[in-house]
Amino acid sequence: MDWTHLSHAYGSAEDVPGRIRALCGTDDQARQEAFQSLFSSIFHQGSRYQASAHAVPFLARIAVAGPPAAREDTMWLLTRLAVDWHDEYDLTTGINTASWRAAASEHSPEEELPWYEEQLAAATDEKQRTMLREIRDWVAVGNSPDARWSALQGYDAVLAELPGLLVLLDDADPRLRTRIAYLLAWFPEMAATTLPLLLARTAREDDPVVAATALVAAGLIGTAALAADLAPYLDADKALVRWAAATALIRITNQVEGAVEPRLLDRAVAELTTAAGSPAPAPATDYNEGDFHGHIERTLRSLPTGAPQTALAACLPRIERDRDGHRTRAALDKLFPTPLPDPLPDYADLPARQRQLLRALAEHHHPWIVRWTAGTLAERGLPDSQDGLRAYVGLPSTD
Repeated sequence: MDWTHLSHAYGSAEDVPGRIRALCGTDDQARQEAFQSLFSSIFHQGSRYQASAHAVPFLARIAVAGPPAAREDTMWLLTRLAVDWHDEYDLTTGINTASWRAAASEHSPEEELPWYEEQLAAATDEKQRTMLREIRDWVAVGNSPDARWSALQGYDAVLAELPGLLVLLDDADPRLRTRIAYLLAWFPEMAATTLPLLLARTAREDDPVVAATALVAAGLIGTAALAADLAPYLDADKALVRWAAATALIRITNQVEGAVEPRLLDRAVAELTTAAGSPAPAPATDYNEGDFHGHIERTLRSLPTGAPQTALAACLPRIERDRDGHRTRAALDKLFPTPLPDPLPDYADLPARQRQLLRALAEHHHPWIVRWTAGTLAERGLPDSQDGLRAYVGLPSTD
């Protein structure tokens, strides 16, 4: 393969073979540098390039039989090349590959090239023609400016390697068993093969993180028939495994109405409600970037019957990540449906759920959450800064 004719984020991909070889070397520092270089070049800020898909078969071989120090990192890179951060966007539903493929097909190089040819033929400004010519030539050699198409190339490259990666479900290293179970959660097209393997892995697994990761994965790719396989794990000794079974049961309920009988669904909701009010287990799974209570909150909000508000209120102070403040704004809308009167009532006179939310925001260790929700706070007649909230709930300033 001539890597000089392939591109990545920084131009020619001629450095990629050397970086891949360095992953298998004995120099730990060189290996880490090679991994970081590959991560930033063939998966730059989530983008995939010509070289990305071509690197996948080599990375898959390292994941299966490479040096122990390189295998887990390689599995992380393979996961990102496959699904970007779709695994977080589609946390409670799984990835809809059918719609992804349909959208990507409309922007393939074959579909895009005629448009650029037409634009180039019509352009009269020389600077514009130069720009269009560069893009046209780039598309002509098999690229697309549409991120969905380029991302799908990485996904399909990993999909092609999955049969060989399945041996990792029986690897001696639980970290690698976790990594392959997590990866399988995002390939519904392989469910006929991988779902029985995930369930079998769980049945004989003694590591709760591996078992929980596999159960959630099963829920993401499974159907209504899975409920009977998941139900016994609601009685597991480990809280993390019970949480995973409950999460998986709620997912298949959301997929098909009535997929889980009401009694079993009630048990799943009760298990998540208990988990919402408890400290996060350590270690937890990597779903939702490891934000255990954030995962519970998102799962409960997906319930077609409506989320139990006591569980949501218990989750919020423990949520570690809130992209753009969306969850916090949703909680404010729910718990403060109308603005508070002016002058503002004493904090002690507010209902318990409102006090709990405001104190969680006042104490939150990510101050940007309050900045992102300042407008919603002001609309409700509440202090719109963290120091203002701290003063209102009776805490000292952060200065």
